This record gives sequence, structure tokens and C-alpha cells, in this order.
Amino acid sequence: MKEIDTVPFEVNQLLEAVYFRYGYDFRHYARGSIERRIRYRVEHSELENVSQMIAKVMHDPDYFNLFLNDMSVTVTEMFRDPLVFKSIRNQLFLRLKTYSRINIWHAGCATGEEVYAMAIMLEEEGLLERSQLYATDFNNHSLAVAKEGIYSQQHMSKYQKSYKKSGGKKKLTDYYHTKHEHIKFDQGLRQHITFANHNLVKDKEFAQMHLIMCRNVLIYFDHQLQQLALNLFKCSLIDRGYLILGREEALGSAAMHAVFESIDAKYRIYRCSACA
Repeated sequence: MKEIDTVPFEVNQLLEAVYFRYGYDFRHYARGSIERRIRYRVEHSELENVSQMIAKVMHDPDYFNLFLNDMSVTVTEMFRDPLVFKSIRNQLFLRLKTYSRINIWHAGCATGEEVYAMAIMLEEEGLLERSQLYATDFNNHSLAVAKEGIYSQQHMSKYQKSYKKSGGKKKLTDYYHTKHEHIKFDQGLRQHITFANHNLVKDKEFAQMHLIMCRNVLIYFDHQLQQLALNLFKCSLIDRGYLILGREEALGSAAMHAVFESIDAKYRIYRCSACA
């Protein structure tokens, strides 16, 4: 397969065209990541260059959906970094128990495995009945998968091990039923989750959140966009609400360090001291 050069001027034109035609703003995504994704789509479309891709993105809705899927962060799993979830269970839940209602936002939820992991932990700690989870992403295909709660069975043995490392008290099989080579999570979990399309770049905050999970999303943003997203989270959290980022992510500015107090530096758990 011919290797395609991503000329910066052409990439800029493509991203500007997508923004003005569809309202999706990828102009401040980390450049290396964006160029790799664009190069992949050009090569697999048997196009000669990025300029040819612009016309297809602008005038072919199906092709635009392929492009949008390429731009999405779709890598996720249940209880990824299980010790992060153990810290949530052992530290944060003790504080969240004091609220009569608990609102949790999974921003950039992809296909939703992490959301179901959170629901399972809340159930085991007796908190699910008073909890509402909001799972958002800008990729409608990923959201449809998450809403269905149906996944391949081939990953469940790995998820079971991570679940136990996170402090799981039962078996994962207690929370889903199996049909052929797939599993479906129980309605008792799904009824506490609201799925919605939301774009961190251009949409508004979710008010009165007690906990926001946004792991391994900000690494795809440049500094300007990271700060915009962090400010969105600040405006969404209650006072002394919690934010959890990915282990390779950071607050990135003195202004944000003044707002978010580090509760667990190793696992990127912060408490907002100037929110609401």
C-alpha cells in the first residue's frame, strides 16, 4: 500500500472544512495523532492525497461517518487500570455515600465498558439505587454499542481478573447473561445509565456532577483544548466534586492546579476546590 504524505496545509484545509460543514472541531487535537488517523483513512480509501479526501468528506455522508469514527477514541475496557477502580471504591465512595443522590459523568465513554464497571461497583457498595450515570461521546456508533450493553465474550476472562484486582466482591457473570458468543449486561445496571451525544470541544457542561471520569481522552488534545475541557469539568462539578484523568494525563497549568487538588497523584484523582 502506497504511503501517503500528510501535507500540513492540506490537513488544515480538511479540518477547517469539517468544522464549517459539520461543526466537529478537530483543529486542536494533538497533531501527530490526527495526521496518523487521516493518513490511515486516505490509504485505505485508495486516494492519492488529503485534498482528494476533502471532497469525499464534504459530499459523502457515509464517508464522513468513516472519518468521524477514525477521529474517535474507541479503545476502552472494563476495569482498565484496576487499582484506579480500587481507589475509587475505597476512597471516593466513602465520601460519596454522604450524598442523597450521586451524579457521575463518563466523558468520552466510547463503547461503554468503563461505565458498566462503575455501575457494578456502585451496586456492590449499595449506592446504585441513588446514582445516575451519564455516559457521553460524540461518536453515535460507539454510543449505540454502549447503550445496547452487548459485548464479545472473548474479553470477559480478562475483565474478570481486572474486576477482582479492583476489589470486586462477586463474579462478573452475576451481572450479565450469555447468548452464543456475546454477553449482555443486566437491565438493573442499564436503567441507571443515560447515554447522550456530547462533544467536549463545543457542547456545554453537565451540572451538579459529583464525579467525572475522563480517562485517556485529553492525551489526544493539544494544550489549548485540554484547558477548555478541564474548565468544562470545573463548571460541571459540585464543590469538592471529583475528577479522574488517565495516568498519562495532567492538569497542565497553574490555573487548573489552583482549582483541582490532587487526592491520589499516582492515579490522577483530583478534588475540585473552586467549583459550583
